Amino acid sequence: MSANPSSVVSRSSVRDSARQALALRFAQVRARTRELAAPLSAEDQCVQSMPDASPTKWHLAHTSWFFEAVVLSAHAEGYTPFDARYFHLFNSYYESLGPRHPRPQRGLLTRPSVDEVLVYRTHVDAAMQRFLTQADDAAWSAAARLVELGLHHEEQHQELILTDILHMLSCNPLLPAYRKADAPALRLAAGVPALRWLDGAGGVVEIGHAQEAFAFDNETPRHSRLLPSYQIADRLVTCGEFAGFIADGGYEQPMLWLSDGWAAVQQQGWKAPAYWLAPGDARAPSDDWQVFGLDGVRPLDAAAPVSQLSFYEAAAYAQWAGARLPTEFEWEAAYGLPGISQMSGHVWQWTRSSYDPYPGFRPLSGAVSEYNGKFMVGQLVLRGGSIATPPDHARPTYRNFFPPGTRWQFSGLRLARDA
Repeated sequence: MSANPSSVVSRSSVRDSARQALALRFAQVRARTRELAAPLSAEDQCVQSMPDASPTKWHLAHTSWFFEAVVLSAHAEGYTPFDARYFHLFNSYYESLGPRHPRPQRGLLTRPSVDEVLVYRTHVDAAMQRFLTQADDAAWSAAARLVELGLHHEEQHQELILTDILHMLSCNPLLPAYRKADAPALRLAAGVPALRWLDGAGGVVEIGHAQEAFAFDNETPRHSRLLPSYQIADRLVTCGEFAGFIADGGYEQPMLWLSDGWAAVQQQGWKAPAYWLAPGDARAPSDDWQVFGLDGVRPLDAAAPVSQLSFYEAAAYAQWAGARLPTEFEWEAAYGLPGISQMSGHVWQWTRSSYDPYPGFRPLSGAVSEYNGKFMVGQLVLRGGSIATPPDHARPTYRNFFPPGTRWQFSGLRLARDA
């Protein structure tokens, strides 16, 4: 029996619609990355301020490398690389795809220039659009999920562009702003509402992504967890509250700190969150605390969530406050609780959970098997999402992870306690 012509047309229409939608999303994500780099000079984009950060130019090139190395070279018939040397220069950590330039030396790559990297991006963009619209069904089926992963990967680098450039600008004695600041909002005299404790969902809860839509492999598989009864704060800890910790000698009391955290305080001279400027700081003289951010130097907003904290600082504050940090499972189970607020879009929230695989975790196949799994050691999980996180990444199952001493991210804390 011959196929129903109408069903064949219907399937073809669905396939074409999916291709068009992905091609449009590809163009939007790629344009957004260039928009984020636009306020920066060529000099700004070449600097690597520390080994954990990367120059903006490198982010622009690496996100193009991902599509060239993972999608085009593997699935686009007859594709010619823009410059074969770039496979070495802009590989991040994919051992299966060959050697790479050392991460701490990315700031030494003054060549290719920013303009040449933008030409590289244009080349990859054109090749990807041809592939998305013209590839045969077999190649499309094999690559579609990789393209989607590549777009979410690029959005992660959009966030890193902002956090990395903020660290770089903070190293400049002039403290230049990344973008022009709006006038400070007029604040009423009313203070921050008192923190309220909400009862978390104890018992057996479901954790992880159910995969109806995109998720990174480290968010899966969905599984059950048994949680003891607990309480969680309805909001984030504020700058004003953290200033109270500082005023009470929080950075001077070893009993509040984990051993490695106290060592970091002593070795690195921490006295406040990263980018806080104490009264009298010669770089921006003032009688009051100030904070350096993407908008430049601003007066400390006591009502704003505290940011740029390491895990050690978050844990010390929680100890001082007579509380603790939530586990990542408590945090996820509390997502959507009546009365809870600031779960995403403000700061990443440190949890007390090590970054481990979920039961039954299986990495993706092929080169992208290296995407997450091999980093599951020596790191702590953060949940939520910050002001720099792309909005479509804000979901209750998203797992970010960093070493406990990291404080250059937009990272803060929410308190929890045993019931």
